[in-house]
Order: sequence, then structure tokens, then C-alpha cells
Amino acid sequence: MNKDNEKEIFPIVDEEGNVLGRITRGEAHDGRKVLHPVVHLHVFNSKGQLFLQRRPHWKDIQPDRWDTAVGGHVDFGETIDEALNREVKEELGITGFIPQKLGHYVFESRREKELVYVNKTVYDGPIRPSSEELDGGRFFSPEEIKARMGQGFFTPNFENEYKKFFLAGELS
Repeated sequence: MNKDNEKEIFPIVDEEGNVLGRITRGEAHDGRKVLHPVVHLHVFNSKGQLFLQRRPHWKDIQPDRWDTAVGGHVDFGETIDEALNREVKEELGITGFIPQKLGHYVFESRREKELVYVNKTVYDGPIRPSSEELDGGRFFSPEEIKARMGQGFFTPNFENEYKKFFLAGELS
């Protein structure tokens, strides 16, 4: 059975992303809510569909739910761009993409607190979801995403981020 490495080292950051120290994955997710950085990439195709990954059942956070195409922690000593490129290659097998930075925000759940760096890209090349890190993935139309919101199908973090960055104009 796969399992996240509790000993991985993440940076502790302030809300501007300045590194203040280090923490293990286990400590970052044990409820003490120490702010640590993560990267997200929303992968759209040229038809406007959004690729989402399915989180495996063994994940320590939000197992078996559909989530942002790429989401991963920044390792201690790694830049945001380095982390984004590493995670995209590890999770989807994509290397030739151009990220567009959308912003960052603090996400807090019952177990953790993350500084989320949000990016998007339009990509029509091959996507090879990692069988070790993901339980597959597929493209969703905007209509299908809206219809499944609030039903426990997606992670709360994905739903909040999708509303904030992609539905903001529609909701106002």
C-alpha cells in the first residue's frame, strides 16, 4: 500500500512566502496548522475543459475525491517554480507547458494550513497520470463541474479555488 512520506521536509512560511523554518509532512498535517507552501496547476485543454485528478484512497488528506490537476508541496530549499515543474512532471508526465500565475492565498482545513500558489495552463498534449500518486484523471466540462459542486465529489479546496479563480465573474 502506498503512503505519504511523513518525514519529508517542508518550509514554514509567512503569508508572503518568506521562509521561517522547516517542518516535516507529518507535523504539517497533524493539526498544528503551521503555514507551508503548495503549488497548484489547473490544466485546461483548448476546448475549455479542465483536467482533474482523482486522489487515491491511501492519501492522508481528502482520499477518493476529484481535485486540481496538480497539487503538491514545496520541498525545503526548492523554489515555487521548481516545485511546480517537479510536481507536474511527477503527477501528469507533462514537461512542455507554460504556467500562468493566478495568485496565492491561505487555505486552512481542520488538519493543516497552506499557502497555495495557483497557476493555470492550456495544454493539448499527452497526459500520463502517475499510477503511484493518482487514481487516474480526466477532463470535465465547466457544466459538469458546476453540476457536481457541493456534493462531496470534489475536494473542498478545489471547489473554493475554482469559485475564486474561474467563476468569480459569473457569481457577481
